[in-house]
Amino acid sequence: MKVLTTLFVTGVLGLSLSAQEVDPGTASGAILDLTKLLSYADQRVPGGINRDNTPLNNPITDAGATLGRVLFYDRSLSRNGSISCASCHQQEHAFGDPARASTGVAGTTGRHSMRLVNARFSTERRFFWDERAPSLEAQTTEPIQDHIEMGFSGGDGDPDFSALVSRIAKLELYQVLFTAVYGSPEVTEVRLQRALAQFVRSIQSFDSKYDEGLSSAPNPNANFVNFTAQENLGKRLFTDPPGPGAGCAICHRPPTFDIDPNSGHNGVIASLGGGTDLTNTRAPSLRDLVDRNGVPHGPFMHDGSKSTLLEVINHYNAIPGITPGLDPRLAGPPPRPGTPPGAGQRLNLSEAEKEALVAFLGTLTGKSIYTDEKWSSPFDAKNQLSFVVLPATAKVDAGSGRLVLRARGVPRVTYLLRSSTELGGWNEGIEITANADGELIHELAEGSRRGFFSFVYRPAE
Repeated sequence: MKVLTTLFVTGVLGLSLSAQEVDPGTASGAILDLTKLLSYADQRVPGGINRDNTPLNNPITDAGATLGRVLFYDRSLSRNGSISCASCHQQEHAFGDPARASTGVAGTTGRHSMRLVNARFSTERRFFWDERAPSLEAQTTEPIQDHIEMGFSGGDGDPDFSALVSRIAKLELYQVLFTAVYGSPEVTEVRLQRALAQFVRSIQSFDSKYDEGLSSAPNPNANFVNFTAQENLGKRLFTDPPGPGAGCAICHRPPTFDIDPNSGHNGVIASLGGGTDLTNTRAPSLRDLVDRNGVPHGPFMHDGSKSTLLEVINHYNAIPGITPGLDPRLAGPPPRPGTPPGAGQRLNLSEAEKEALVAFLGTLTGKSIYTDEKWSSPFDAKNQLSFVVLPATAKVDAGSGRLVLRARGVPRVTYLLRSSTELGGWNEGIEITANADGELIHELAEGSRRGFFSFVYRPAE
């Protein structure tokens, strides 16, 4: 991966400049600006949202989530350089996959890829459909270590995870970024997991029609003034227990619409690979099930067997049978006259009520999740960054009167200090090697302070 790493400081004011102020001749391609980090840590979260699975030892930071963003979109994290996390979790589909089974380096996945929207805002701290990962941190590197998905399994002829760590550690881009985030270029699985988890937890959607209605309602059960009569009916059906309603909120709890951690499976027991699968007790938030036109973000359920929300509602309206591990709340009351033996829940919803539920679920779709730059790919089409802008300081030394430029680099790596008078062009620069502590330091004589200065890292051709 060819990377040009650049930082800018003004020799007069000691201020960092943005990447957009670079000479256009050197600014083509994708830019990652660490002097103007996008906001991940301080995003607005509505006051009623009180579920959060963020561990105390891995809070979201702007720098950490930025590194996670790069890792999330980088195809070099797969064995053959063809698949990234974003291949199966696409921003335009609420970080899900429109395909029933996602394509990996060695075939297709055994389950439908779960949408990642609002993964942070849940009581449930375990991840994957079958909850095999004890945390989001642990979950982030399992797809990388899967033979089919990203191919560092250590079996079936695959290299093991240590080979990926070695690969990343050799890339200059990650030496720069890991140093910026962690203070050293060392790459470990824990550091990878923490950065990826920070990025995933930052992906949030709280600007939906539902959120607008909730913010002005006297309570969540009141009719929302911005809803249609059909949407308000759907909201009541979703919230009310079976009988008057559908009881959806018992397991998918507003306002986060996360899954109750004590849920069993939902009666969908087919496996994409054939046979049955009774282990799926986790579900993503119901936020952003569809786009703003009501088009599903791919099929639903772990096996992708339901292509529309109406099909999903029909399933819950008449659970086909009681199977081991079925959530007790879906087993329904004792058999009634006319109910097939062994059948589960029967809600007896009318077609109008089903359509109202579909309409209500559409109000949970947000806006910015699909367009916000901070969740988009930082790379160009060739999976490359043109350069990274690093923060630096410029300060006049009280003793010598000279301007001292400082930046954090990679220990013993050589950079170029380049200068420009009016950002119209840059000179060839002088070589400066970061010291053993990774510091880049250069003093400017008093007469050479005017202009703009940049430390530039260039990899070998």
